[in-house]
Amino acid sequence: MKICIVNRQLFITMTQSQKHNFGAGPCILPQPVLERAAEAVRAWDRAGLSILEISHRSAEFESVVHETERLVRELLSVPDGYSILFLQGGASMQFCMVPMNFLQGSKQTAAYLDGGYFGAKAIKEAQFFGKVNVLASSKDSGYTFIPEAYVIPEDAAYFHYTSNNTIEGTQLWADVTSSVPVVCDMSSDIFSREINVSQFSLIYAGAQKNTGPAGLTIVIAKNEFLDSVKHAIPSMLDYRVFRDNGSMYNTPPVFAIYAAMLNLQWLKGKGGVKSIAKENVRKAQLLYDEIDRNPLFKGSAARGQRSLMNVTFRMNDQAEEADFLAYAAKCGMVGIKGYRTVGGFRASLYNALPYESVQALVQCMTAYAEKVVPQHNFQPTY
Repeated sequence: MKICIVNRQLFITMTQSQKHNFGAGPCILPQPVLERAAEAVRAWDRAGLSILEISHRSAEFESVVHETERLVRELLSVPDGYSILFLQGGASMQFCMVPMNFLQGSKQTAAYLDGGYFGAKAIKEAQFFGKVNVLASSKDSGYTFIPEAYVIPEDAAYFHYTSNNTIEGTQLWADVTSSVPVVCDMSSDIFSREINVSQFSLIYAGAQKNTGPAGLTIVIAKNEFLDSVKHAIPSMLDYRVFRDNGSMYNTPPVFAIYAAMLNLQWLKGKGGVKSIAKENVRKAQLLYDEIDRNPLFKGSAARGQRSLMNVTFRMNDQAEEADFLAYAAKCGMVGIKGYRTVGGFRASLYNALPYESVQALVQCMTAYAEKVVPQHNFQPTY
């Protein structure tokens, strides 16, 4: 990217190949991961076949499953007594799979926190299987914050919440502790920061947000919680069946697991979750600083709960948003349009997004402001 400053105006010139991917999912993947995955599609060196053709029952692919599981355990410091499952159906399947397994009977009630669009979807699905107690909701505010004033009933079958709201750009920083089993949807911030897995009975995450390509769902479940289930469940929706079959009860998403393994190897090479968390803070702080400084923009989420993964913002004059979106596209920005129910803008800063891409977005915002408000004396934040 070439940056020129002429007459106090900032211009960005770039080739068509220079794109900055802020899409919320499927996520951006590191270039080395894409290259190795592409090579494996043509010919996987371990078997002489394409990774798309390899038998999921082969020793070669079983080693991929074992290595991916080992990396999940290592990177998240998963304690003994937990199983790692590789499932399909995305987080949306988990919305019904969790209550189908753990909420049965007229006397049971599950506790849910309604802090965003996907949390509301999880509540809707759970109501098909039993009683649901919505402890708190921020729906009336447009989900601009995650409720914090609530009490988890001690007789709840489990407590469910979403750690990071991809659409609204809010994130719950503190892990929830409770005497009842805690279930968490970590689809958009898993592997982005350190967590204490022992505080959860079950964690699930669609891989396409921050781990790998679409088609894979990672579940980290406490065996004691899984074994508490006493009622009959269809095999394809029973966590225990997949645990007891090493995630291979049926044909798993072979390529998605392989690509996730490559991505987790890349993350380990970067220094692991602790190291990438520092980079994520640095990227998010740069963009939030520009949003707060630039007179044309404003943040959408409550300041104390701003997400490191999904930065949401609007323009003070919403009539200008379409014009800025077109301007940003010319600057190579991809995927910054806000979710259809929210509007505005959303920049997803997943692990693989380089700091330079955030710099480019900030430069784009500054340049647009210089164009619209030339009399303002801007001081770039990058």
